[in-house]
Amino acid sequence: MIGFLSGFLLVCGAGFFVYYGLGWLKPVLGDAAFAVISVALIAIYIVALKFGTNYPVIQPDDPNETEIKLPAAGPIFKAGMFYLLPVIVLVWGLMVERLSPGLSAYYASVFIMFMIVTRPLFEAMFRKNESTSGKFKQGFVDLMDGMITGSKNMIGIAIATATAGIIVGAVSQTSVGAVLADVVEVLSMGNIFLMLVLVGILCMILGMGLPTTANYIVVSSLMASVIVEVGAANGLIIPLVAVHLFVFYFGLMADVTPPVGLASFAAAAVSGGDPIKTGVVAFVYALRTAILPFLFVYNTDLLLINVNYIQGFGVFFLGTCAILAFTAASQGYFFARNNIIETVVLLFCAFALFRAGFFIDMIEDPYTKVDSGNYQETLADVPSGSLLRFNIDGEDEVGNPKSFVAQIKLGEGSTIDERLASTGLTLIPAGEFVEVDSVEVASEAYKANLGSFQIIKSFDVPNPQPSRIFIWIPTFILLILLALNQKRRKAKEDMGKAEPSAA
Repeated sequence: MIGFLSGFLLVCGAGFFVYYGLGWLKPVLGDAAFAVISVALIAIYIVALKFGTNYPVIQPDDPNETEIKLPAAGPIFKAGMFYLLPVIVLVWGLMVERLSPGLSAYYASVFIMFMIVTRPLFEAMFRKNESTSGKFKQGFVDLMDGMITGSKNMIGIAIATATAGIIVGAVSQTSVGAVLADVVEVLSMGNIFLMLVLVGILCMILGMGLPTTANYIVVSSLMASVIVEVGAANGLIIPLVAVHLFVFYFGLMADVTPPVGLASFAAAAVSGGDPIKTGVVAFVYALRTAILPFLFVYNTDLLLINVNYIQGFGVFFLGTCAILAFTAASQGYFFARNNIIETVVLLFCAFALFRAGFFIDMIEDPYTKVDSGNYQETLADVPSGSLLRFNIDGEDEVGNPKSFVAQIKLGEGSTIDERLASTGLTLIPAGEFVEVDSVEVASEAYKANLGSFQIIKSFDVPNPQPSRIFIWIPTFILLILLALNQKRRKAKEDMGKAEPSAA
């Protein structure tokens, strides 16, 4: 966790520093910006390398040693600060020069090659206790060794990418993608959770061996519509951004999923381990975070949709506590080693903090179903700004019967017809039901996939529900009691270990 946070803050800090701290240099220097910044970058590299030579060289670990002592992190960081400069070059190319990702990475790679060639010579000069003879040649030797090793490590990745490309090409070039929605709907049998699991598995298959951009294009074009259509057919209205984050997350999980797992192959090439075993271990670790995309769907507050700053802070706090509880449950350790009951309690706390609405819905149904035939009377008291749900019978793009649920936020108006008209929707009676007469283009009703001649079977009117705080407070109390109990047990265990050694 500390390593992840450090890397995240480092990348974000580099981006902030480059864009806001150095971005003004380009308009000020004009055409001379490239030359001036290049000279300044080389100068900073030399100064940082000179500063790093004040610390001793860290020797490689001896594989025959039974106990390896890790060096302090501070000296390592200070001795290798110049390695941050290629990141700055990359961010500069992306954010300031607005270059393509490939070209930005190319310039960063060129600068890394310059560093590899010159580092032995400069280090020998700055340390003064080493001869500079042959150091420049050694830099070129190191560069060639690195390029040869990198080429060898890429062989397995290239084979995995080519194999995965066969599957992705077969899906994208045939009609398989067009029937994925029907397959998922049949296999899930109307169960939303099972549908999401199936979509996640398909996204991992479709994302094999693809770079990030291509991964998103493939999974969003093939699988995002599946979640929207199947979810709407079973009464679950999912924001489009949540759908795209869901499929994109599982598409990226293909990078650590065997047998392809390009990231696992790359990590195994660095560590010298077995790629398949590395992929299996990485996949097991990644499964612990697979809960997040499901939360995007079931708890859209995590995406900060329609929340203010105070609510956003609350969402951040609750999400942090919930993910800590889930991590403690999955790893079997909170303040002390968990027993089975404590693991179950931690899982329950994580679920209650993430999905308090699940328990609130058990206390009070979120919607009341009303017939559409006399909607002008039954919906007369529904206020403006309410989220009204429509249970609709219509047709898909090719004329096949289709039932789905749409949701619209009512506009202003004195009557229900005026509130619906403000969303671009006009209704007319059709026997015991109501028919959609017209829908204005680009209106709220149009964005909800409502269209003329659709039959509205019934409406779902929102009910006032108890506040979620009635779930959060008992959950926090339970979590605090569990933490105090584990800390007390941990203290007793530490005391028991200390007594024999004192004796």
